[in-house]
Amino acid sequence: MFSVLSHSCYNLGLFSCYNLIVYIKVKVFPKSKKDNLLKIKDDYFEVRVKDKAEKNLANKKVMFLLSDFFAVETKKIKIINGHHSPSKLISIDVD
Repeated sequence: MFSVLSHSCYNLGLFSCYNLIVYIKVKVFPKSKKDNLLKIKDDYFEVRVKDKAEKNLANKKVMFLLSDFFAVETKKIKIINGHHSPSKLISIDVD
């Protein structure tokens, strides 16, 4: 499905909980005419956002669009690498 997956398991007494972390690569195109998320491969997305790449506005919009696509809260999405670059590595806790 995705190129890099990470599983972590921890015991909470009577039951165990499993976290599934998905890592994807994202290419961001700020100052686009409209917001758009395009899945190129299972682990690669192109995201176009209207926001400028200033004051973290574009990054926040990317995280919002990804949270909608993966149906998770934005707090479960983290930029691992590429905070100041159009090419990013992003982790998503799809628990």
